[in-house]
Amino acid sequence: MNGSFTFAGLGLLLMSSVAFAQPAEPVKTPAGSVLETPAGRSLYVYDGDKRGSGHSTCGEGCIRRWPPFLASANARPQGQWSIITRADGKKQWAYKGRPLYTWSKDTRPGQISGNGYGGNRWHAAQP
Repeated sequence: MNGSFTFAGLGLLLMSSVAFAQPAEPVKTPAGSVLETPAGRSLYVYDGDKRGSGHSTCGEGCIRRWPPFLASANARPQGQWSIITRADGKKQWAYKGRPLYTWSKDTRPGQISGNGYGGNRWHAAQP
């Protein structure tokens, strides 16, 4: 994978690569195959985000617990991977039209403790 990856702010993943860098290959977990960040953090989708709407409904209070999977300004979509622009102007990765997030309470790679959270409105992102 080209590029380097760093954590900043609320633990948000920022991509500093000009080349497209999608998350690592899906891994097998108790929830099935789950998409991950390059650092091994599980990715999630939220039922409140309408598929293909091009925006996230997870606002300022929400992103404290569900940091968006951010893309750099020069990141480019590829295949099922797209980029949306958040209300704050930041770019966020989406997969199959659904914005992607991490869960602040996942403390180690491969953990999916946010799956089913919020009355089963948050789900581990699956390919």
